[in-house]
Amino acid sequence: MNSFSYTRAGDVAGAVNEAATNRAAKFIAGGTNLIDLMKENVARPTRLIDITRLPLNRIENTHDGGLRLGALVTNADTAYNEQVEKRYPLLSRAILSGASPQLRNMATNGGNLLQRTRCYYFYDTATPCNKREPGAGCSAIEGFNRMHAVLGTSDKCIAVHPSDMCVALAALEAVVRVSGKSGDRTIPLADFHRLPGSTPDIDTNLGEDEIITAIDLPPKGFADHYAYLKVRDRKSYAFALVSVAAALETSGDTIKEARLVLGGVAHKPWRNTEAEALLNGKAATRVNFQVVAEAIMRDAKGFGHNTFKIELAKRAIVRALKHAAQMETRR
Repeated sequence: MNSFSYTRAGDVAGAVNEAATNRAAKFIAGGTNLIDLMKENVARPTRLIDITRLPLNRIENTHDGGLRLGALVTNADTAYNEQVEKRYPLLSRAILSGASPQLRNMATNGGNLLQRTRCYYFYDTATPCNKREPGAGCSAIEGFNRMHAVLGTSDKCIAVHPSDMCVALAALEAVVRVSGKSGDRTIPLADFHRLPGSTPDIDTNLGEDEIITAIDLPPKGFADHYAYLKVRDRKSYAFALVSVAAALETSGDTIKEARLVLGGVAHKPWRNTEAEALLNGKAATRVNFQVVAEAIMRDAKGFGHNTFKIELAKRAIVRALKHAAQMETRR
């Protein structure tokens, strides 16, 4: 691990100023991802800015009837919050399917959004990786790529985003609140993370001097018809091969609105609004679910070891939609 200096920010403005004056600095809160990256010599910050004392650790109602999640609220406190469990159970379920209880007790909401890929080659500094070193090449494309992306890939990178929480946030159409030298702004969750394209080293659209302050959830939480399905190699403490966040608004057996977001298959939570709109006004049947699954995965491309994910994702989509549609009968 390289040497670094340390400072503790007293307020958001101070944290932003520290980051703006030292581009090699990193914010640290729970540290559940950054410390791993530093240990493996993947991240080499010259300065750590401790933000754990900032007043960003509350969950509050918003004026429009939604809920604001402070960036420093832990994943565990978010998942078990009474309002989140009642109004946004999809989010609670997604968070609790990720990591381990010990990590959820430390990891923060802001840090969850910013966690980096768990690609083997990204963590192995002895192998080429465009995400770690632009222009070096992508070892995963011709290597062992069982965990890698089948949607939204480029010839520069096929890594996947590892978060479960972000998949649910994308389905809920959450908004990320950030603060920087130029002031405060909001970023829709759908626009927060980036596909690899020609710059896979840039994970998000967050500015270098910006800090996440909160995540806003809209009033609609799809609490009556939802499902979070995570398919993985073992039941606990494993990243998704494929995950699906399904949220439905229904009238009888007819679907009025559907939202579907996939995890484990792309460089960001994957949502195809045109495909999910195929369910609007349709009956909640397996046949209709299969049509949507085919549409979502139509442009998927496997790279050998991970080609099985295409069929797995289709089946997971159908299964998640079926569970979401039948929630009332399961209660």
